[in-house]
Amino acid sequence: MTASALAEIIGYLSATLTTASFVLQAWHTFQTRDVSGISLGMYSAFTAGVGGWLLYGFLMSAWPIVIANTVTLSLAVTILGMKLRYR
Repeated sequence: MTASALAEIIGYLSATLTTASFVLQAWHTFQTRDVSGISLGMYSAFTAGVGGWLLYGFLMSAWPIVIANTVTLSLAVTILGMKLRYR
């Protein structure tokens, strides 16, 4: 196995694990609609950061980063919207 193939596998595995953990938390937030424990400032910065990672992934053609951050950004924007709506 080449070093680039190993790096690709590690990228997809890591992206899957971090995105899956976020999906679980997002699902809980969608079900309970409880956003009281979410800091608006922190979550805004987090969402912007995820958007930055998505752009970076596109620019570098790093598909594990693109895929993971597309999913995470869509969930983060939704939760941020819930924070603004249900505060």
